[in-house]
Amino acid sequence: QWNLVCEDDWKGPLSTSLFFVGVLLGSFISGQLSDKFGRKNVLFATLAMQTGFSFVQVFSTSWEMFSVFFVLVGMGQISNYVAAFVLGTEILGKSIRVLFNTLGVCIFYAIGYMLLPLFAYFIRDWRMLLLALTLPGLLCIPLWWIIPESPRWLISHGRFQEAEDIIQKAARINGITAPDVILDPSELQDVDSQKQQTYTILDLMRTRNILAITIMSVIIWMIISVGYFGLSLDTPNLHGDVYLNCFLSAVIEVPAYVISWLLLQNLPRRYSMAAALFLGGCVLLFIQLVPSYIRWLSILLVMLGKFGITSAFSMVYVYTAELYPTVVRNMGVGASSMASRLGSILSPYFVYLGAYDRFLPYILMGSLTVLSGILTLFLPESYGMPLPDTIEQMLLVKGLEYRPASNSKRNSKEEEENSEICKSTAF
Repeated sequence: QWNLVCEDDWKGPLSTSLFFVGVLLGSFISGQLSDKFGRKNVLFATLAMQTGFSFVQVFSTSWEMFSVFFVLVGMGQISNYVAAFVLGTEILGKSIRVLFNTLGVCIFYAIGYMLLPLFAYFIRDWRMLLLALTLPGLLCIPLWWIIPESPRWLISHGRFQEAEDIIQKAARINGITAPDVILDPSELQDVDSQKQQTYTILDLMRTRNILAITIMSVIIWMIISVGYFGLSLDTPNLHGDVYLNCFLSAVIEVPAYVISWLLLQNLPRRYSMAAALFLGGCVLLFIQLVPSYIRWLSILLVMLGKFGITSAFSMVYVYTAELYPTVVRNMGVGASSMASRLGSILSPYFVYLGAYDRFLPYILMGSLTVLSGILTLFLPESYGMPLPDTIEQMLLVKGLEYRPASNSKRNSKEEEENSEICKSTAF
């Protein structure tokens, strides 16, 4: 199509890079928009953006037109993904929150991944394939009347009555008898005075503690993204049928997500994620020791490496969301996601290094993954802790000095009560 061969063959991979540029831009702005206008509004606006521009892409008359809309599709795709993830994190109780963030989000991502080679195998025309992958986005329209806004976000913006109504409705649907007044009016004035200020991306660097967490999160997300997308893009280079290999690469993610859910349910966050990263990184380093005639073993190690990195990718979303406070949580996850998109842009070049030495990509990705596992051990532990609402309530990075603020200690009774009310997903 459009003669993307010979001297114009560079335009093909550039289209993929431009998509990730759109994802990068979306990661940068989605957090700030969501923190300002609400999780629900940004979620559905960007869903419409992704579906609409994907539909327009079907009728592209030139490579330039296709690529421009590909950037916009990338912006919408990552924006609704991050907004939906944070919305679920803030609405649901502790046990269901972990289930949603791992199996709920990621398993369906893997199912979509598995459907991609299936659709592509039977639909060889790219326009019809793109149309078939776009139309399911229309199924999200009825969800506007089902999914509520985040009560935590409403409280952080002083909209206490709306938050009260949502929690009361959750209690009725879940068959739980809630108190007549869940949000104590005597406490709302103090919360209101704290939360009415405007927060920007600079607040992710306001204190030494949040700055340290932000820097480590950015590095970890970027390295995990390099490993995940690098191994995914390397699938066509494996021996065998490309459609089957793509399907297997998707299938291996299902047990990875299940394991990550079990680990998050029962074990500390940082040790679970570090173990997954060590597994993925060490396995990739071992590939260079496999004799060239044992090809199946190399493929097995690649899949095992992706298993570990995919598990870490699933856990890092939960971990990061629990480390940041409500007032900048979407912004913090968005900034970390933006860093991961830099990794995704770099990942094709890691794969390209295989043209010079077939083991070099695995050595680099494995070494960086092990490094990120070590870095994870320095993050504070969030397992079993209530979600922080203000920057002062954030868990501390080990070794930093701490000067307690007057409002740094919260009564966790309200958190536990609201979690009990919202522990079912029957919204």
